[in-house]
Amino acid sequence: MKKNNIDKKKWSDYLWIFTLVYLMLGFFNILFAWIGLICFIVPIVISLFGGGKAYCNHYCGRGKLFQLLGDKFKLSRNMDIPRFLRSKKFRYGFLIFFMAMFINMLYSTYLVYAEVNGLREFVTLLWTFKVPWSWAYTTPATPWIAQFAFGFYSVMLTSTILGLITMVLYKPRSWCVYCPMGTMTQGISQLKDK
Repeated sequence: MKKNNIDKKKWSDYLWIFTLVYLMLGFFNILFAWIGLICFIVPIVISLFGGGKAYCNHYCGRGKLFQLLGDKFKLSRNMDIPRFLRSKKFRYGFLIFFMAMFINMLYSTYLVYAEVNGLREFVTLLWTFKVPWSWAYTTPATPWIAQFAFGFYSVMLTSTILGLITMVLYKPRSWCVYCPMGTMTQGISQLKDK
């Protein structure tokens, strides 16, 4: 019997589909953006219970998508990521910036909840560009629930765009080097090891 040299695919190799489906669902109905919380909660839970960066290394759909696009479809230049992007100062600085933007998103949601502001039906790309997204608000919901969805989808789409840019310029999973969730789970693991 001949030995098959082809590696068997694991179920986790197909998690890139989750990322694509998530982005498409949010494009057509913004309320699906809430599903993205899985990508925030699961890595932290795994890290808190001693799994370290297992989510990042094995289960992150976005990382799997970048790997697929960069390696299989050859969309990556496969260059080493610059040293400054790998530096602890940049990674933790980016985490702080990212968390500040996340807190700002939560505050905007609170203002809608408190009826200080009305619902804003746009997605903010790269924390700067406000893109009208009202076509995706097809299922009426409580305004603050929709506001959170618009904000959270903005965060997820922005991080995907940054990941795609660094995937093209450098190695496929270059985003993973400075991903805020990866930095956070690494920090949790280091604190637990002390």
